[in-house]
Amino acid sequence: MHDLEFIGVRMEMPSNTPIVLLKEVDGARVIPIWIGAVEATAIAYAQQGVVPPRPLTHDLMKDILVAVGATLAEVRIAALTDGVFYATLVFADGVEVSARPSDAVALALRLEVPIRATPEVLEEAGVEMPVEEEDEDEVEQFRAFLDEISPEDFQE
Repeated sequence: MHDLEFIGVRMEMPSNTPIVLLKEVDGARVIPIWIGAVEATAIAYAQQGVVPPRPLTHDLMKDILVAVGATLAEVRIAALTDGVFYATLVFADGVEVSARPSDAVALALRLEVPIRATPEVLEEAGVEMPVEEEDEDEVEQFRAFLDEISPEDFQE
């Protein structure tokens, strides 16, 4: 397993598609994972410490795990098949639960647990690139996106 560092969520241009960037701790490879806008918002909220007036799904998941005493030990980016990433939530008691990587990362950030990748995923999806300071245009576009949404957008 390779330890990963959460770099952030960026917008791919010109499609304005959010991407989670995870960088290997002991190397220069970055794993880009394309995600949806709602998941990007949930991850950005966790990263920025934003507490919505009512819990979002990932906040609810965290609260349930804490309430029942289940300890999430790590999140694993476990596989890449036909261009689709798969993640696993690994609990302290050995139980493993399949998850979408975006949900796994959102939960890992809220519970402050390690994010890891299998060697195979890092080999196949890892891109060697220096991670530079945030590009101001991308940051501004993502902030504008966040400014346009509200918690009501997530109500059914």
